[in-house]
Formats: sequence, structure tokens, C-alpha cells
Amino acid sequence: MLNVEKTDTVAVVTLNRPEAMNALSRGLRTALRQSLLDLAADDGVRVIVLTGAGRAFCAGLDLKELGQAEGELGSAVGADPSANPVAAMDTCPKPIIGAINGAAITGGFELALACDVLIASTAARFADTHARVGIMPGWGLSQKLSRLIGPYRAKELSLTGNFLDAATAERWGLVNRVVEADALMPACLRLARDMASVPAEPQRDYKALIEAGYALPFGEAMACEAEVSARLNPGVSAQSVAARRAAVMERGRGQT
Repeated sequence: MLNVEKTDTVAVVTLNRPEAMNALSRGLRTALRQSLLDLAADDGVRVIVLTGAGRAFCAGLDLKELGQAEGELGSAVGADPSANPVAAMDTCPKPIIGAINGAAITGGFELALACDVLIASTAARFADTHARVGIMPGWGLSQKLSRLIGPYRAKELSLTGNFLDAATAERWGLVNRVVEADALMPACLRLARDMASVPAEPQRDYKALIEAGYALPFGEAMACEAEVSARLNPGVSAQSVAARRAAVMERGRGQT
């Protein structure tokens, strides 16, 4: 149902219900949430890559299962924290890279939007079918999507339920980049290793700063940055900056 593979400081979490397009059964939601909490607390893991097995990233909630469980829908979309993986993603202090290998639909779209970086295969597609099936999102899609691609494009997607292909998703700024299917995991793992090479504490603080500021109006966000900078930077020694700067310069020469 859920595979977790750790290599050095990178953990790859794979939704593994390919026969159901990785639809989020209650068991899978609970397992994913707990796995993310465990990885967040694991000092040996620096970066998480989330992907799906087979031809889909995630088809959203398991509607077949929900149809057999009266009252389950409310808990599935947020009322029950034990079955809400997106809440665990939103509070994870470590970078989460979404390797979007195929369709990311409704709840699966919300999983994708909870990642910090999205790399998409050419086979990736995105769709928000909440309105078409008659329910409201509870994992943030209605608010996150409009902030990422603008309200007009978000309304086009959410009020039609139409699919968005990978190339358009990249053009709209929804994903960082698109690669061929066989290049998806190598690209995500390279990026994960790059992130894992950054010192853990400043990386954690920087991710938190970006997210805190993004939730605020611009003026308040600038004040937030100033407060965090004034609080944390005095604790950094000139010697440690100089030592790290040499490594940064050497790395930069290797990237040119």
C-alpha cells in the first residue's frame, strides 16, 4: 500500500495501489500521514520524495470505499487528523519533492500542492473534480491553487474539472519543470541530493520563513523576514560562514 525506501539522507515514499490509481483509501491516508510524521522526526532523513506506482500519481480519495462507509467523507477531508496526510506534509520541516508520474486528481492534486517542489513527467495531468462530484475540498486546494497560478486559471480548472497537461502546468507555473518519464526519478533524486547537501538547521529555518511569509500580506511578510533575520543571524559565527563560503564557491565552479 505504501513503500518507503531510504538511501543515504533521502527517503522515497511511493503510493503503491497501482490497480486503483493509488486512490487514497483510509488505510493509505493513515499510513501516509504516519510515515511522513516518522520521516519528519528521523534525523537521518533530510529530504522526502513522494511519487506514485504505476500510471498515476494519485486519483484522490477512494470513492468506492467512501460509498460503503456512511459518514466517512467528513473525516476523509479533514475532520479526522489521523487520516489527513496533507496536514502532516504542511507541517513537515523537511523539503518534500513531488515526483508527479501521472494523473493527480482532486485529493491527489491536493497531495501534489502540499509538496515543496513539483517535477512532472510528460505523462502527468492535473484535475480538480471536487465540484463535479459535489463536494468541497478540505486539504487546501481552493486556496493554494489560486495563489500559485492566479484566480482566473484556478477557477477555470476547478469550475470545469478539466484536465491540465504537464506542458501547460509548467507554463502556468504549477510545476518546476517537466521531464521524460524515464528521467523523472533520476531528476528528483539529483535535486533531493542537492537539497540534502545544505546544512540542516538553516535549511529548516529558511523553509519555515518562506512558508510563514507566503501566508502574510507583503508588508507583514517583510517584517517577518526582518524579525527572523535579526533573531537568528547573530548566532552565526563569521568563521562558519567563511568555511561554508569556500565550499559554496567550489560547488559553483563545478556547476558552470
